[in-house]
This record gives sequence, C-alpha cells and structure tokens, in this order.
Amino acid sequence: MTKPKDQNVALHDTLHPIVSSAHLAEGGSPALSEVEFGLILAVHAFDRWIVRCMAASGVPNLSRLEVLILHIVRHRDRSKKFADISLILDIEEVHLVTYALRKLEAQGLVSTQRQGKEKLVSVTPRGAEVCARYAAVREQLLVKPLRTSGPSEEALSGLGEMLRAVSGYYNQAARSAATV
Repeated sequence: MTKPKDQNVALHDTLHPIVSSAHLAEGGSPALSEVEFGLILAVHAFDRWIVRCMAASGVPNLSRLEVLILHIVRHRDRSKKFADISLILDIEEVHLVTYALRKLEAQGLVSTQRQGKEKLVSVTPRGAEVCARYAAVREQLLVKPLRTSGPSEEALSGLGEMLRAVSGYYNQAARSAATV
C-alpha cells in the first residue's frame, strides 16, 4: 500500500537531507550538499570498480589513474600528446601522469615516442587487447545489470552532461579560492 503523494512530501520535509557534512547543508544550498555526498560515494565506487575490472581483465595492480590513462590513450586508436592526457583528465600535477605512463609502458600497455618537442603516447597491441577484455567484463558485470534495472540511456546521458557542467562551477570556484 502506498501513501498518498502529499504524505510522502510531508515525510520528506521532516527528514534531514542525506549529506556528509550537515554544517555545509545549513548554507544557501542544502541540495548541493546532497549532490556532493553523492559525488563522494560515486567517485569512490567508480575508482574501486575500474581497478577491479582491470584486475578481472588480467592486469592487476594498476591504479585508477593508470586505468583511466590507458583508456584515454586507447580512445579512437590515435596517439595522444602527453599534455592532452593531462588536459583531458584535468590533472595539474604532471608528475602523476608521467609516473603512470612509465608504469603502463613498463607493462607493455603503451609506448611513447618523440615527435619534435612533443611526447606522443600510443596503445600497444597488448594494451588494446587488455582494453577489449575490460570492455567485455564491463558489459557483463555493469552494463547488462544497469540496462535491466537502472536509468535509461537518455537519463544517463543527461547525468553525464550535468556532471560535466557542475565540474565547471567547481573549477571556477577552485580558481577563485586560490586567489583569496
């Protein structure tokens, strides 16, 4: 038996928002605090997922950054400039990307070469094979269950668009905070 709509609204109004820091939810946007808590949970779950999916694909012991970089390098089977990898991932600490690329190269997943002053990174045949296994594991363990009981493709696309837009607000706020 379901409650009438107005009782559900009244119940929601009496509950506290689900946040990680109630003192931040007391400000001008309690809903933003709910989003932030959702982001915290989603980021940690995503990080755990990609590392474990890569391990299930036959390459254990990669960090989340190394997994992300491998997929970016594999994207569209085109060599990527070192600087573009940092830009795509919005990473300011270049040494993190350098270390990750060295580790991926040592495992035979990517190769690097110089083209003038630019350093280019390409996926190796082994790296492409690992990415294909990762995609198969992802389809089986994540995509298939999500398609049967999760949000629609349209809703997921809208969520992705919203997260990219919200990231712009956080980046602008970070730049402003650096000048305070």
